[in-house]
Amino acid sequence: MTATRDFTEVVKAALLVLTGLFPIVNPLGNSPIFLSLTTGYSTEERISLARKIALNSFWLLTGSLLIGSHILSFFGISIPVVQIGGGLVVMSTGWTLLQRDPAQARENAENRVRPQDLSTRAFYPLTLPLTVGPGSISVAIAIGAAEAPHPSGIVRLLSALVGAVLVAVTVYLSYRFAERIAKFLGETAMNVIVRLVSFILLCIGVQILSNGVRALLNSQK
Repeated sequence: MTATRDFTEVVKAALLVLTGLFPIVNPLGNSPIFLSLTTGYSTEERISLARKIALNSFWLLTGSLLIGSHILSFFGISIPVVQIGGGLVVMSTGWTLLQRDPAQARENAENRVRPQDLSTRAFYPLTLPLTVGPGSISVAIAIGAAEAPHPSGIVRLLSALVGAVLVAVTVYLSYRFAERIAKFLGETAMNVIVRLVSFILLCIGVQILSNGVRALLNSQK
């Protein structure tokens, strides 16, 4: 009976992680940006990047869920400060993409793509802040803190792992097949989508920064 109850708790908590993080991670919406930032990369290199990004996302989300609040407490960093710093990074990424010339970006990428670049770019900026940004991290920390009082540490660990795996799988699938979707839509449509999503990314960065500033000011009262 206890095992059944624990299994139910794991499923419920894992679904909570998935439903809480998926809309913020938003791998489907980030796919055009992924393609734009990997201009000049081959299909095989993009598949490899999708795998690395999914794995990096899993570790970042799992760490945030399980020990994120403890790490912030150790360094004396509050979630509003994380939001402010992350919002600035997201804004910078969105602005850079808005100003980017597709033809020039393709030419530059073709000249500099090297195998050793994959691991570096897989983490920054493709995992952090594009895929798992400050919003995702702060939500994961909040979910992890809410689940911390659970009497069974194993249940908490399993729910965090399963939830993070589910999110990482959606990231991999979205980025893995992003190129096929782009070919179906055509270059003109993708350029329009990239510009639109870049602007939305810039707005998200402003919103994250605004939320962080507001929360920080309220905490000082």
